[in-house]
Amino acid sequence: MSWGTELWDQFDNLEKHTQWGIDILEKYIKFVKERTEIEISYAKQLRNLSKKYQPKRNSKEEEEYKYTSCKAFISTLNEMNDYAGQHEVISENMTSQITVELARYVQELKQERKSHFHDGRKAQQHIETCWKQLESSKRRFERDCKEADRAQQYFEKMDADINVTKADVEKARQQAQLRHQMAEDSKADYSSALQKFNHEQREHYCTHIPSIFQKIQEMEERRIVRIGESMKTYAEVDRQVIPIIGKCLDGIAKAAESIDQKNDSQLVIEAYKSGFEPPGDIEFEDYTQPMKRTISETSLSNSRGDSKTELKFASKSKGKLWPFIKKNKGAGPEDFSNLPPEQRRKKLQQKVDELNKEIQKEMDQRDAITKMKDVYVKNPQMGDPDSLDHKLIEVGQNIEKLRLEVQKFEAWLTEVEGRLPIRGEQTRRQSGIYEAQTTPSVNNCAQDRESPDGSYTEEQSQENELKMMATDFDDEFDDEEPLPTIGTCKALYTFEGQNEGTISIAEGEILYVIEEDKGDGWTRIRRNEDEEGYVPTSYVEVYLDKNAKGAMTYI
Repeated sequence: MSWGTELWDQFDNLEKHTQWGIDILEKYIKFVKERTEIEISYAKQLRNLSKKYQPKRNSKEEEEYKYTSCKAFISTLNEMNDYAGQHEVISENMTSQITVELARYVQELKQERKSHFHDGRKAQQHIETCWKQLESSKRRFERDCKEADRAQQYFEKMDADINVTKADVEKARQQAQLRHQMAEDSKADYSSALQKFNHEQREHYCTHIPSIFQKIQEMEERRIVRIGESMKTYAEVDRQVIPIIGKCLDGIAKAAESIDQKNDSQLVIEAYKSGFEPPGDIEFEDYTQPMKRTISETSLSNSRGDSKTELKFASKSKGKLWPFIKKNKGAGPEDFSNLPPEQRRKKLQQKVDELNKEIQKEMDQRDAITKMKDVYVKNPQMGDPDSLDHKLIEVGQNIEKLRLEVQKFEAWLTEVEGRLPIRGEQTRRQSGIYEAQTTPSVNNCAQDRESPDGSYTEEQSQENELKMMATDFDDEFDDEEPLPTIGTCKALYTFEGQNEGTISIAEGEILYVIEEDKGDGWTRIRRNEDEEGYVPTSYVEVYLDKNAKGAMTYI
């Protein structure tokens, strides 16, 4: 099965067919190129998608990703990023192994095709030239034969005519012989040209054209094989990344399996646990025997005021513990005293750990500078060792400052850990906010308490309780009467009351105190008849009126 023998007369069709084959190859190259562009675009979109949903650094959102479900989501995003990378690999491999190689091959194919068909046209032109030479000799032989016949007829006519001279007859005879000789010469030339053409024609159709067409056939078959190999490479490029893509998908599945709902629930407890104990049982107070009535450890210290506070707050807060429903916006105190005890302890511990890390970095830097100084001492040409002294002093000062900060935060941490209640012990009443039974002295409010930590003290004074009970006993059942003013306070800082039950104050503002700090870090104040609420004790400077009704006696 050879094109040279089977398609010896289809030169033009073979030329069209081979051009069509090159067009098909270029079309396939274009297809693969567009596929690579799609892979690159898809990978880019996947990377952008993964980046879009990554938590921002140093943000609240990043803190929320401590839960196992969120960690699994982060793992999914990372795996999708790797997944996108495999699509980039597909694009790169298809470009280098298919597009570039086929583009180079197409150029070579075009050159080879051009050369073969140029040889074919040259062979055709040669056989056509031989044909023209044969036709020319044939026409000349035909013409000479006709001329010889006419010369012979003329001689015979002259020879038969008695009126013609002998000289004219001889001349006609010689002319006839000459024409006959020319015809014989033309016949010999025609015979030679015919033999030559037949030989050239046999060579053309049996040797030259089959050889050229065979080369064209081989070229076309190589093109077909090459496009088949490219399609196989196309599949292999995809198949090579399947194991890695499978690992990415396995990573996503493994991340999903790592989700632990119990662990997440525990993290919620750690994140929002206040450290307070639930309120204890309220003991029965027998009003039929008021003189024998005693104040229990779990009862409210101020029967009238606190009862009204609890009732009013219960109606407003609808059962919520409002001081710690959510964190106040804005920067809080340095010792995190605006947080509940448990949360404050965690923040302080976190701060201590951060400071210790900074100390370690400074110490590493100091060691590096010390080593550099030793090198300079041994090799003065490398640098002046004295030039590093000021850096060592600066690093030493930084370490000392950080250690002082650590001591300060560790002191606050020790204080908070000492105040945290122990589960199972008898606890005090907490209604809306934790209401301790003891009342700190004015000195403690203004000086000893560095800032409220949201905790309470275990110390209580039975004597103070009795005084408060006796003071408020007369108005105990007067629920409609507002709480009396027991002093004034000056706002040291601006406080925006974001939670229900709090009130906003501006720095320097003078307000009335209607309920002092019970040890929970909050003081109840009033601006006018309609505006009252709680503010952090550390935000105000309290001046209690000892003669006011309901005021406690401070020692």
